[in-house]
Amino acid sequence: MARELKAEPLEADVVDLAHDGRGIARVSGKAVFIAGALPGERVRFRVTKRRRQLEEAVLLEVLTASPDRVTPRCAHFGVCGGCSLQHLSPEAQLAAKQRQLLDNLERIGGVRPLRVIEPLRGPAFAYRRRARLGVKYVHKKGRVLAGFRERDKPYVADLRRCEILLERFATLPEELAALVETLSIRERIPQVELAAGDERAALVFRIMQPLSAADAAALERFGARLDVQIHVQPGGLDSIRPLAAEVPALEYAVDAGRVVLEFGPSDFVQINREVNRAMVAAAQGLLAPEPADSVLDLFCGLGNFTLPLSRLAARIVGVEGDEGLVRKARLNALRNGIGNAEFLAENLFEPSGFGAWAERAYDLVLLDPPRAGAVEIMERMAQWRPRRVVYISCHPGSLARDAGILVRSQGYRLIGAGVMDMFPQTTHVESVAVFEHGA
Repeated sequence: MARELKAEPLEADVVDLAHDGRGIARVSGKAVFIAGALPGERVRFRVTKRRRQLEEAVLLEVLTASPDRVTPRCAHFGVCGGCSLQHLSPEAQLAAKQRQLLDNLERIGGVRPLRVIEPLRGPAFAYRRRARLGVKYVHKKGRVLAGFRERDKPYVADLRRCEILLERFATLPEELAALVETLSIRERIPQVELAAGDERAALVFRIMQPLSAADAAALERFGARLDVQIHVQPGGLDSIRPLAAEVPALEYAVDAGRVVLEFGPSDFVQINREVNRAMVAAAQGLLAPEPADSVLDLFCGLGNFTLPLSRLAARIVGVEGDEGLVRKARLNALRNGIGNAEFLAENLFEPSGFGAWAERAYDLVLLDPPRAGAVEIMERMAQWRPRRVVYISCHPGSLARDAGILVRSQGYRLIGAGVMDMFPQTTHVESVAVFEHGA
């Protein structure tokens, strides 16, 4: 249990950066986590919570600043929980994420890569093409707020502008707040989701009661002004529908424009368009399919990796747990004229129920699991016998655990690993690792 307290101010040197972006100092042998502090700084702080193994503190003053400290671009930084590292230079952010990845691989997995892959980078700001914004009518303020949640709090942050959303949507929080204030159901809209393709974009309004005719007309005008599709969601994800009778699908291109994928406003797509393009190209290069190869793509989604890889191999099997995404992946293969890609719906966390696809051998395997990783299928590598495995990860801890299994139990070497800057200004660590079979 943590104890709330009001302690006297202290001074200390910050020696490290925690995985959540807080600076770490050591006082009397105990780690102190200080929000807003950076490694290499001398700071004054006040302890706010004491735990058995650590303490938490608020930053009062930076006495000696780190050379990596920069002025945050966003006026809401420190209050909004959408970003946590805008005070750290982009180069230092990448370096910290790389250290975290390598530390996790060694500490959790007991492995080291033979080489560190050069980080994949995109724009530091104005990159986010998907976002879920909270909406709240606050009686005490007499107006609607729209934005991400406040840092470490459940409240909706009062945003005017967001610097990590695509530039055309930077002022979307303020515009949404102004719109919702005019609606009869302003207290019954808890969130709005943004989904943007390369050309078209959509907004999904979660509505807890039906729109009036005037509300619907206001949303239509709003969509026309912003040049976005308007969808409403009265229930679960399967209830999402456009206000207009027909709307064209959202789409984005990869593989230097040779593959175009269609997706719906609630479908999973990578948030950072530029890094996703670089990531797909990197996966092609790292996996290096040969013309006669068979490839297995696990957690394939819409075919983000499957379809670009299909052009380089004899055949490829994509497996995904979401049946809706599998149907769309098959349609994307047809639209792109790809005939050597097979897509299957399968719960990849229950290997005992795998179908005939799992009994075959594969030359190459690519996997892109969720945060929990793919420990349930690591033992299957011995049956598939791929000569190379490329692992795309959104959590360095689960990657490290799975890497340890591949190296210690399955006879693979960790050839390379590196970070991908999918979420600049945040502490999220996306990474890629390459394994080759052989002692």
